Amino acid sequence: MAVRVDLNISLDGVAMPADPTPENPMGEDWGRLVADYMATKTFRERVFGDTSGAGTTGVDDRYATAYFEGIGAEVMGAAMFGLHSFPDDPDWRGWWGEEPPFRVPVIVLTHRRREPITFSNGTRFEFSSESITDAVARAQGLAGGADVRVGGGLSTVRAALAAGLVDRLHVAVRPVILGRGGRLWDDLRGLDTGYTVSSEVAESGIVHVTFER
Repeated sequence: MAVRVDLNISLDGVAMPADPTPENPMGEDWGRLVADYMATKTFRERVFGDTSGAGTTGVDDRYATAYFEGIGAEVMGAAMFGLHSFPDDPDWRGWWGEEPPFRVPVIVLTHRRREPITFSNGTRFEFSSESITDAVARAQGLAGGADVRVGGGLSTVRAALAAGLVDRLHVAVRPVILGRGGRLWDDLRGLDTGYTVSSEVAESGIVHVTFER
């Protein structure tokens, strides 16, 4: 039962682009980070419901497939669920409509009290103000022996890394320089010394770097 993280980052380590707006809540440069991931066959099928078989099928798609495999529960921050954009909407059910791609219990860390939301495909969002350590421990109890993913956003991932909770960290490094935004590696000096590090270059130019205990 491993705790896993997967992130898309820029060459200069930005995982959360700057200047989010109501029209562009993930920031102006978000598309530059995730373009190759969103182009994969797995992403198009799992997130967009596209069963035509369209999409890339190379190295990037292999990592996209692995992203969903073996996960029994997830932990995410309020921003990843979208509460920063819809803080006062009691009917907000997340970014993903009625078919969220998770299909497992998801603990959303927030100080706002909300009732759990259950979807027919197995996704269930539970809202909690507990610490990242307690949330991961509870997710492990919900996962039924499978892995737990800390999905994001950036502050939630960084908290899990700082607490030593992450067994496997995969970053897809896209060769773009954003120059500003939230950076993954700040104040995590020496993180690599606790892991075995490997890398693989995809046809797209993405460098997939994996840190594994």
